[in-house]
Amino acid sequence: MKDRYDVLVVGAGPAGSTVARLVAREGFSVLLLEKDRDVGTPVRCGEAVSNRSLESIVDVDPRWIAATIRRFRLVAPDGSCVEPDLGGHGYVLERRLFDYDLARMAVDAGAELRTKAYVDGLLADGGEYRGVTISLNGERRTVGARIIVGADGVESRVGRWAGIDTTTPFRDMECCAQMTLADVDMEEDACEFHFGTAVAPMGYLWIFPKGHRTANIGVGVSGAAAKHKSPIRYLNEFVARRFPRAGILTTVAGGVPCAATLEDIVRGNVVLVGDAAHQVNPMSGGGITSGMHAARMAAEAIAGALRAGDLRLLAAYPKEWQRSHGAKHRTYHRMKEAVYRFPDERLNAIAAGVLALAPEQRTIWGVFRVALMKHPALVWDMAKTFGFSAFH
Repeated sequence: MKDRYDVLVVGAGPAGSTVARLVAREGFSVLLLEKDRDVGTPVRCGEAVSNRSLESIVDVDPRWIAATIRRFRLVAPDGSCVEPDLGGHGYVLERRLFDYDLARMAVDAGAELRTKAYVDGLLADGGEYRGVTISLNGERRTVGARIIVGADGVESRVGRWAGIDTTTPFRDMECCAQMTLADVDMEEDACEFHFGTAVAPMGYLWIFPKGHRTANIGVGVSGAAAKHKSPIRYLNEFVARRFPRAGILTTVAGGVPCAATLEDIVRGNVVLVGDAAHQVNPMSGGGITSGMHAARMAAEAIAGALRAGDLRLLAAYPKEWQRSHGAKHRTYHRMKEAVYRFPDERLNAIAAGVLALAPEQRTIWGVFRVALMKHPALVWDMAKTFGFSAFH
């Protein structure tokens, strides 16, 4: 490991590895640091993505795909089931393989990778940061860099050290628990989302098949709801009812920042991507592909700044994010604020309203249109953000 690099990336998740790969491909020296022993573990993720979003950022290896999702069920508190048209399909990934391969691809492009590398501070130099301090295999090291990328997850420490407020408001921190179950009886091309106070108040419960009679079963509830009952209790109760004979392969828990993107995702020569920048979709809690798209934008700005020797060009990244994703994420956040407050009676009425639509109108946008009939200002905001055709 050298003493200095053009770019140092903290965190080898999908966003961090994508930045490292794309910047290294431009001929710059890149060091990718991961605190865990193995890239891709532990998996704290539902692992589901849209095929179109993933395929637009990386060539998909069939090894990454545990299941292809062609049907999408929304289950109301009274058991009413709506199956809207996806307008495409989705994947449930094997994140261990996916993350591992993304990091390997970064190395193939010229980046250096170190695991068990715990970054514990930035080295300040006036208004910029000239590197990081790390603990690597029990040895204390300092490594210099012209640009430092924080891809270090929820409430990024790299961002905090650079003076960026990366905290998530309590109401926007989704508290999540998930099990991977074996010997489950379900259709392997359909995912389910369950709503209601009995299963996931101010949130939802998901079932994502992974093939071979296995599935990810998880629940996410708002921080406010988790104060009264933990997500693992909701999850245990649901699993006992729905899959009483299943074997539990893994159990994980964590927080997902379902907030609008941070106002400040570049500070001097420090750049934040992925969960660290709150680039998770606030409505769904999904952040794999949105983080990778942000990583591509960040990499383009970083390469441009390095070529020109002008760090001010890093500002192109937040501008591009706001242009392509920022408004959508703010609208998703307002949608979440409205929908998550719906009582069970309202959720049941929405399901009945969607089922009353003609089959060709039962799309995701049809669901939202029915759900937000009592929120005309938000429907108008959605129409402006996503296009009027989605609401016809």
